Amino acid sequence: MTTEAAPPPGSSGAPPATPAAEEFVRVQQSAEFSELRRAHRSFAFPLTVAFIAWYLLYVLLSNYAGGFMGTKLFGNINVALVLGLGQFATTFLIAWLYSRHAAAQLDPKASAIKARMEAGE
Repeated sequence: MTTEAAPPPGSSGAPPATPAAEEFVRVQQSAEFSELRRAHRSFAFPLTVAFIAWYLLYVLLSNYAGGFMGTKLFGNINVALVLGLGQFATTFLIAWLYSRHAAAQLDPKASAIKARMEAGE
């Protein structure tokens, strides 16, 4: 599929030069890239482990603590329903926290690395 639209303002219409494989390896071995990876891992890994533990606790309670999970809190709302809805809330909370972390910590570092690569430094 082709289009006859003009290229965006400020671009020559030609695709940007692709960095060589050696440049990618050099950047990957740089301290700046290591810091980017560390910032990602220090946030993502602990939250992943915590969420998996929370999920497994919910599953184990559902299988082996039926009496506890069936405890009515108010009306027809029981512990199982509250914890199950908590799974959804936790998922959205983690996604929101990661989005904030990425915007504040990861994106600026990644953009700086990308800009240096594109400039050929």
